[in-house]
Formats: sequence, structure tokens, C-alpha cells
Amino acid sequence: MHWYSIVPPLVAIAFVFWKKDVIGALLLAILSSEGLQLLAAGQFGLGQTGINGVDRVVAVFGSAGNVQLLMFSVLIGAFLALIRESGGVSATVDWLGGKGLAKTARRSRLITMLTGVAVFVESNLSVLTAGILARGLFDKFKMSRAQLAYLIDSTSAPVCILILLNGWGAYILALLSDYPLEGGAVQVLWGTVPLNFYALVTLAIAFYVAFTGKVFGPMKESERQLDQGLAGMHSVAPTKVRYMVLPLVTLVGGMAAFMLWSGEGDITQGNGSLSMLYATLCGILVAYLLLVWNKDFSHKRLMDLCFSGMGELLPLVTIVLLSIALGASLKALGTGAYIAGLVGSFLPLVLVAPVLFLAGAAMSFTTGTSWGTFAILIPLGMPLVQSLGLPPELVLAAILGGGIFGDHCSPISDTTAVSSIASGCDLLEHVRTQLPYALVAGGISLVLYFLAGLVMI
Repeated sequence: MHWYSIVPPLVAIAFVFWKKDVIGALLLAILSSEGLQLLAAGQFGLGQTGINGVDRVVAVFGSAGNVQLLMFSVLIGAFLALIRESGGVSATVDWLGGKGLAKTARRSRLITMLTGVAVFVESNLSVLTAGILARGLFDKFKMSRAQLAYLIDSTSAPVCILILLNGWGAYILALLSDYPLEGGAVQVLWGTVPLNFYALVTLAIAFYVAFTGKVFGPMKESERQLDQGLAGMHSVAPTKVRYMVLPLVTLVGGMAAFMLWSGEGDITQGNGSLSMLYATLCGILVAYLLLVWNKDFSHKRLMDLCFSGMGELLPLVTIVLLSIALGASLKALGTGAYIAGLVGSFLPLVLVAPVLFLAGAAMSFTTGTSWGTFAILIPLGMPLVQSLGLPPELVLAAILGGGIFGDHCSPISDTTAVSSIASGCDLLEHVRTQLPYALVAGGISLVLYFLAGLVMI
């Protein structure tokens, strides 16, 4: 645990702002992390640094979960291409407008948020469902894809961490199982809901944007440039609503079914990456069969569409791959542990929750993982609860909120990448336009944790 462990993520962030190149930034961060590990071991060499960097990326494929996530990220491109080019998306947009469910821009934004809330079982599924459903609506009412990416990203993780009847809740309960908490881990976890200020404030701001349509910062510039961007887009004539609805229902229903199956009847114990992969394959199969059965497309045309859609997402899939590799490299370097160590035990008690929130934010921002942040900070925070007599709900809520805050802002987060994929928004534009909203919510949350500390401690 040394100060230089935070250099690679800082290098990545600086390179992104300098060159506007996320893939180059990730590669540079991986190489700098591997080089620092070699330097610490007294074995530094440029050639060996490059070899270790390649090995780190190759090692990503040693995990079945990583391979499933990468395959899903590629295949969802085929799914999107099929429902888009079939005319199903256009038909669904027209149907929603005709029924009055999405006849205005405001209703379209609210439907997007409500869809994300309804699919609370898994954050990536929430993002995908809402994003795929709303793409055509946002295009129809000339709203930017950056705004869509913001709304679905700002709904998914906050809702999952508040409702907790999902894998997030099961994971956190597992991390709490070793600590003798008064009232039990379940009661403490549910007690975090009204104290998870970042999730609550983020949802409130997102709802305000959805209801009023008012945006600020870089998002406003994206809205101004929208007409120019739409001019280059081709539209597909509407055909049949079922060309979108049936594959999408298959995707969502398949996800839930495979979560139950892989969790042996307990959806909270299901394998998310495996379920997403299998459900996407089922969705593609249903879309393919529908189009072949109705003789609207030939087999060759559908294959061309699938490969074209997968090709569109290759840059984002590369980002997901390199993000996973960088996270593993930073873990070996000790970045997360170093940031956790900055939370000293000599703080005034009233500052413990705000500092844990900031530590969680910094850790998840630099490593791109909220779950990894929880795994490091919960073992740090729960002993403070026991030794200092702090309210466990407040301490745990600060850790959870900080983890989501940093993950929300991070350009190397897989959730950020999936939100970009689902909305069809450039990754860097999504990060740039969402960051001001996340920072506002984070600042408000920090003040609220301080005030809560004054009242509860």
C-alpha cells in the first residue's frame, strides 16, 4: 500500500481529458500499473512491462464470468440491430404514441425511468431494458442519447441499492455475515435505505430532469448539437410491434428465469453475467425466428445484420475488456487498499460517515467497481461500528452510497459502458455529461452525511 498506487488511474483520467481516447488511456494505465509492480519488486524493464500488460489482459479470459460479460456485450449488438432494422422499434414508438402513453417528450422520459425502476432485479438488465425501449422515443422527440444514458444510468444502480431484493442485497448481506450487529444484518441493511443519501438524491435529480426536461452543463450542449447528429441517422419504416416487443420480453423474462435457475430457485443468488448471456441469445433467436417465419428477411440478410450490429459495439467491448484488466491490475497494486487506509481511526466521530463516503467514491472511481469497494470498505467500517459505538446503518449507508457515487462517475466502470451500449451514446460523452449531475448529488450527500452524524452520533 503505497502512494504511487493511485498513479495509474490518475494517468488514465489525465489522458482521457487530454486526448479524448478512452482505450488509449486504459492501455496506458494498465502498463503503468504493471510497471510499478515490477519496479516495486526490483525487476523493472520496458519489455517485461509490456509482456505483463498483455498477460493481464489475457488473464481476463480466465474467468467464466468475464467471458460471459464480454460475449453478452458483443451479442447485444446483434440483438439491437435485429429489432432496429426490422422496423420493430419504429412500430413500437408509433404504437406508444398512438395509445397516448408516450405522446410527449415528458412522458417518454418518465416511461424510461419507470421501466428502469420496475426492472430492479439486476442493474445491467434495468439499463438494457429501459435503454432499448426508449431509444426510438428519444429520437422521435429529438432528445439526446446522452440524456437517455444519464436517465437509465441514474436509475439502475440507485434503485438496486434501495430495493435490495436482488443480488446486490444478497452480496452485501454476505459481507455483513461475520459481524455481530444489533438487530441482525438484515435489519441493519434495510435501515440503510433512508440514509443512502446519494441514491435518493440521484433519483430525485433524475426525476426532476425527466419531469421538467431542464438540463445543464455539457448535457445542454449535447441537446443543442442533436439536430446535426440526427441529420446523419437513417430511419427505418415501422413494421410490426411484435418484432421489438417479443424479443425484448424474451430478454427480460429470460434474464429473470436464468437468474432463478442459476440461483437454484433463489433469484438473489443467481449468476448475473451468465443469465444476461443466455437471455440475450434467446432474444436473438426469437427475433431471428420471427423475421424468417414472416419471410421479411432472408437468412443471409439477418446474419449480415447480426455481424454489423456486433461490429458497431466492438470499441465499447474493448473498453469493457480493458476496464476489467485494469481493475485486476490495480487490485494487485493495492490501489483500493491504499485509499481505504487513508480513512484514519483518529477522525472525529461525526466525520467518520462523510470520510467513508469520500473513500468509497474515490476507490470506486479509480477502480471502476462498486462491489469491489464494498468488499474492501465494509470490513473497515463495521469494526469501527463495534469499537466506537457508531450507528451501523449510517456507516453502511455511507459506504454503499460512496461506492455507487464513484462508480457512477468512473469512465472505467462496466456499468457506465453498458449504459452507453444500451443508449447508443458515446462513452466519453456519457461520462462528460453525467459527471456534473453526479457531483451535485455527491456534494449534497456529503453535507447530509455530516448532518446525520451530528444528529445520530
